[in-house]
Amino acid sequence: MVYRRGYAGPSLVILLFGLSCFLSTPFHVGAFYLPGSYMKIFSLNDDLSVMVNSLTSIETELPFGYYTLPYCVPQEGEKHISENLGELLMGDRIENSPFKFHMNVNESSIFLCTTPKLNSATVNMLKQRITDLYQVNIMLDNLPAIRYVKAGDYRLQTTGFPVGYQEEDGRQQHFIINHLRFTVLIHEYQDTGSGAAMSTEDGMSVLDSGGSGSGFQVVGFEVTPCSIRHTKQSISNLQMYDKISPPVDCDQASQQPVQEGEQITFSYDVSFVKSDIRWPSRWDAYLRMEGARVHWFSILNSLMVIAILAGIVFLIFLRTVRRDLTKYEELDKEAQAQMSEELSGWKLVVGDVFRAPEHADLLSIMVGNGVQIAGMAVATIFFAALGFMSPAARGMLLSGMILLYLVLGILAGYVAVRLWRTLQGNIDPTGWRSVTWRVACFFPGIAFAILTILNSLLRASKSTGALPISLYFVLLALWFCISVPLTLLGGFFGARAEHIQYPVRTNQIPREIPQRKYPSWLLVLGAGTLPFGTLFIELFFIMSSIWLGRVYYVFGFLLVVLVLLVIVCAEVSVVLTYMHLCVEDWRWWWKAFFASGSVGIYVLIYAINYLVFDLPSLSGPVSTALYIGYSLLMVLAIILATGTIGFLASFWFVYYLFSAVKID
Repeated sequence: MVYRRGYAGPSLVILLFGLSCFLSTPFHVGAFYLPGSYMKIFSLNDDLSVMVNSLTSIETELPFGYYTLPYCVPQEGEKHISENLGELLMGDRIENSPFKFHMNVNESSIFLCTTPKLNSATVNMLKQRITDLYQVNIMLDNLPAIRYVKAGDYRLQTTGFPVGYQEEDGRQQHFIINHLRFTVLIHEYQDTGSGAAMSTEDGMSVLDSGGSGSGFQVVGFEVTPCSIRHTKQSISNLQMYDKISPPVDCDQASQQPVQEGEQITFSYDVSFVKSDIRWPSRWDAYLRMEGARVHWFSILNSLMVIAILAGIVFLIFLRTVRRDLTKYEELDKEAQAQMSEELSGWKLVVGDVFRAPEHADLLSIMVGNGVQIAGMAVATIFFAALGFMSPAARGMLLSGMILLYLVLGILAGYVAVRLWRTLQGNIDPTGWRSVTWRVACFFPGIAFAILTILNSLLRASKSTGALPISLYFVLLALWFCISVPLTLLGGFFGARAEHIQYPVRTNQIPREIPQRKYPSWLLVLGAGTLPFGTLFIELFFIMSSIWLGRVYYVFGFLLVVLVLLVIVCAEVSVVLTYMHLCVEDWRWWWKAFFASGSVGIYVLIYAINYLVFDLPSLSGPVSTALYIGYSLLMVLAIILATGTIGFLASFWFVYYLFSAVKID
């Protein structure tokens, strides 16, 4: 078997295939626990506290607090549960609820409260929330409640339950969900003598490790909502947690309308069912969504096709360049000089290929920010693929992204300043400070400007998605107290490092660029289609996760897609750079950046298409502004990251190409 140096097409495909299989395979190991969570064991009759989260809707994308609607308030009053940075940024507001369970104790027809008579303002608000398809999100032991819905022969699952529903019966009527039937799946745990953590209302305690203990684990949480109009006789003189008599029967009772002057009574049932599901596998029900098999096969097919095509293009390209270099180096100096006069192509721009581009400062700043964003994306997806950012730890993914972005500021400053010194020829020994400051403020400044505008709209809408003022200042403090100093430190190291020495000298007079039949930017813009082809399938599922509330969990495939995207961006940019040099166009710097960065334009077009065809029910100018604002921020990040990958690959290629040519 003969191995050709520099070609790894089939090997790359096999490696990526194996990596995708490994990272996307669910592991069912008894000793494995999702990071960010810990096993809780409850004794018989232990109190179980149910938590509520913000009300959410795919119609408006504006979350609201649970107690903004006339729901029952716990006896101890409303209490906010502390959230991490990621949860707050996502609009989560976790609070206690009046639902109280006792481990393995079935209870039925439990009375909670009856509201005062509804006034017109409350009725209008309830009807609006029902019309906008708002969902109530409720959790037990960190597990969101699952609701199963029949759709023909299929049984669909979703998290949470609707605030209410509408019926067209001559006139439009709104009904509120006011009775919940909970099913808690529990697994009986037997301690082997090593000690087990017991969870109570007072906190965590440990069983005696000298003997064997037992308890119950919560491994599933399901809810069946219904609307029922309680009779006054059945609820008269009842206190919270009293039993309603006769028992509630959702199939026989009439529905509770939302009308002015009505009083709404809330109640619930809870039943415990023993299950063979073990605690490490309790999230499988949430991750095993419909269409997963089709999703995996379509992604794998795209990865294989793109990897093979990229390998073939790269192989042909390498052979072409090596043939040119071999022919050129086999000639003596006199023949090389004669050949340079007779032939056209990349050899003729040897005295201009490293001429500094226009707006070199801006290019250095964008490359520095791109390195920071690309590094954050790779590290985040890598750790997520390994399971360190599980769905059990809400907000950890976003918190991890922010932390990695802050830390990678040192790399952004270093790369930007060293590139700037290389482009400028090290003529200004003090200008690196200005460049570093602009690197630290370029992308974060744009992000904060967009965030401020969107936050003002959310605050005006009284949504829980609006950042508290305290959190806003915390983000500013993280920016200026961590990110900026680290970026300045990286810039300092970049200023002290030796700038890159070009292998050839640059002529004083720029070479005239031949006229072309078509603008070179058309080719640059078209180059983004190939990187977009590796991304668009995964982009659909990511967008659906963000805007439609679907669970996204195939980070193994996403990591492989990211690896392919990096490879394709580098190859596309290198090929376009070589094509421009062959037609004696030495202004390759910005074109190399946007050859791969133009994928962001196609992502923007796709985002607009997604808004029109997949989110036609998105209502209100605030919701549309949120979508457009976050989409623009995502597109900018993609342009910077992919453009940087392509630029650095092209820079290395041009440096290598002209280093191999011997020129006096």
